[in-house]
Amino acid sequence: MRAAKAIEHNRCLKCRRPLKNPSPDGLGPKCRRRIRRATRNETSHPQWQVAKAAELLELGAVVPLRQNRVYLVVSDDGTSVYRTAVTGQCNCPAGLRSVPCYHALAAYLLAA
Repeated sequence: MRAAKAIEHNRCLKCRRPLKNPSPDGLGPKCRRRIRRATRNETSHPQWQVAKAAELLELGAVVPLRQNRVYLVVSDDGTSVYRTAVTGQCNCPAGLRSVPCYHALAAYLLAA
């Protein structure tokens, strides 16, 4: 059995610029700085959701699917992948009940 290898991206997931130093989260330094700034300024969600969304972004668990409007987001335990839109729709259990979830917040922060 082979050991899992961290994926290193050659282009930024947000702006698609080539990365000089490949990063496991897939973001370039400028985009990472913008996302951290947006995370600090986020006040419409509970603090625990902001922390979970920031963790998803740092782990590279948010992947653009369609023109930076729809994203695939990995669940906490890594067993499920949810389809999330920047506008707040998510097919996670909370999102199906129309409750704001941190998956949608992570997609929003990545697109901000």
